[in-house]
Amino acid sequence: MPNIEEKAQVVAEIKEKFQNSTGVVLADYRGLTVSQVTQLRAQLRQAGVEYHVLKNTLVRRAAHEVGIEGLDGFLEGPTAVAFSADPVAGAKILSDFSKTSKTFAIKAGVVEGKVVDPAGVKALAELPSREVLLAQVLRGMQAPLTGMANVLQGPIRKMGYALEEVRKIKEAQA
Repeated sequence: MPNIEEKAQVVAEIKEKFQNSTGVVLADYRGLTVSQVTQLRAQLRQAGVEYHVLKNTLVRRAAHEVGIEGLDGFLEGPTAVAFSADPVAGAKILSDFSKTSKTFAIKAGVVEGKVVDPAGVKALAELPSREVLLAQVLRGMQAPLTGMANVLQGPIRKMGYALEEVRKIKEAQA
């Protein structure tokens, strides 16, 4: 059994993970085979999500120290915790995995320090990824600029056509 110093060190590590993550998902992993867990961990690792099986009491203590309230009710039974800098990445992978596994279930999530229920995590999973959202914002910002560039090019283009016509007339006169 780990001693008090070891537990305090684990709580400090969990606390740091809570502070450095914008998205945290808690899941019940009961009934998964070793190959399923290995597959899930590989998907999460590829997306930059840390996945750990942690003791509920240590997660509870770390959450209280960070100031996250309302997580206690979800910390029952076996708990795996996914920490991610992107709030959507972990939720999306775990939500998709829960659809394929009959026993795997999402318990709750923490987004920007606020606790969300399983339905909230599923709704978060349906959002586009950070990269897609950034692309959409950039596309929205570029559209008016592109339109303005086209409008400003109109008079220049017309002047080019007029000069070309003048050149043709001068050529015909010569």
